[in-house]
Formats: sequence, C-alpha cells, structure tokens
Amino acid sequence: MKNIALFILGIALFSNASFAQLKPVKYNDGAQVLNGFQIQPMKKSPQKPGILILPAWKGIDKHAKTTAETLAKLGYYAFVADIYGAGNYPKDNAEAGQKAGFYKTNYKEYQKRISLALEQLIKSGANPNNIVVMGYCFGGTGALETARAHLNIKGVVSFHGGLGRDASRTTEPITAKVLVCHGADDPYESKEEITAFQQEMRDTKADWQMIYYANAVHSFTDPDAGNDNSKGAAYNEKADKRSFEHFKIFLNEVLKK
Repeated sequence: MKNIALFILGIALFSNASFAQLKPVKYNDGAQVLNGFQIQPMKKSPQKPGILILPAWKGIDKHAKTTAETLAKLGYYAFVADIYGAGNYPKDNAEAGQKAGFYKTNYKEYQKRISLALEQLIKSGANPNNIVVMGYCFGGTGALETARAHLNIKGVVSFHGGLGRDASRTTEPITAKVLVCHGADDPYESKEEITAFQQEMRDTKADWQMIYYANAVHSFTDPDAGNDNSKGAAYNEKADKRSFEHFKIFLNEVLKK
C-alpha cells in the first residue's frame, strides 16, 4: 500500500509540474499580429514578479523560450515578446540585420512593441509593479531602450546587447536599475560606444552595473552560436553560467517575491 501511495503521489507531482509550460499568445499592434509566448510559475499568484524576455535579432528562438521556462521554475511569470510580427520574421542574417536596424533607428517603435508585450506579461498574471525586462543581443538593446522609455519596471538586463545610442537624443534620469553582461572580446561594440554608454549611465544618474566576461565574444549565452570566437559570435559556457548567476542576484535585489 505504501508503494502504491508513493506512486500516486509521484503522478500527482508530475501532473502539477506539467501545467507550467509555454503557451502561444496572439496580440496586436494595430493591424499587425504579434505572436508571443507566456509561461506561469508553478505556484501562481498575482503578487509574483514578472520577467519580459526580448529575443535576439532573428526573433523568438529556442534560447528565448528556454530562458522563459527556466525563469518560471524559479518562480517568475515570463513572457517572450514578438517584436517583428507575423509576416515579418527574418529569413537570414541579412534580413535580421535590416529589421533589427530599423527598430534601433526608430527606437520609439521598438519601445512601443516592448510596451505591448509588457501588457501581455501583466495580463498573464504578473505583478504590474514588480517587473524586470531582459534581452539578448538585439533584445539587450531593447532592454536598455525600456529603461530610457521610463516604463513601469524595476530593472533591465542586457546580455551582449548593443549599447550604441544616437548622441543627439536627450538624456533623462533613468530610474530602473541596469545590469549589462558583456563579452570582454565582443568585436561588435567599439570602445567609443562603450565609453559613451557608461557616460550616459552617469549623466542619467542610473544605478548601473557592467560586468565583463573573459574570452567571451558576442552571443556568449547562446549554445547555438558555435564555439569559434574568431567569427565574432560564439557560445562560452563559463560566461553563460556566470552571467546567469549575476542575473539571478540582480533579480533578488530588485524584485520582491
């Protein structure tokens, strides 16, 4: 009887675990259909914090989805944003560069798409006053744009994201806490851009951190990026693990659970 009871308990636990999975969500920016993904923590509560995930330049990928699943296991609501929308997903690197470049230049459009995804995260059940925005590469750029847009968020995290910003833009105080996880050998961010970004953080009185990871280039958190640093983008397991630990420390500091 004891073994049977344990077996039934095991089935119940497995059943409870099975509901915490990604679910597709359709939402809109006017006539443009957007296709995001949401996931809820194991123990759902409207008081639990939320994490908005902004994908890299090719749009929603396995990396972004896996991150959402991991965050749900840690007790967070998570939503993966669709920036490009149905019919506009890049077919190759050239298209990805073109489309990402559009939103980097037209940053208010980028901020708008992020804001719409933020609404979906809140609709899924996340506490609207307890949210962090994070992103990879192009998404890391978006996370910083979220801080610049003064949306109702506690903090932003950029993993190997673009730091550049039009120098003619007006700087305003940044209230969201900022964490930048950066590959020490990333060839896509010039010393000038890094210096300008750090000065922006000082000028805006931001509470910011920038952590460098040795021997890491662009995309160091993405296992699908290969392992050849000479290509400028490659996975680095040590940097990936270290940066995620720094991310968790940041979340524990800025969010109330």
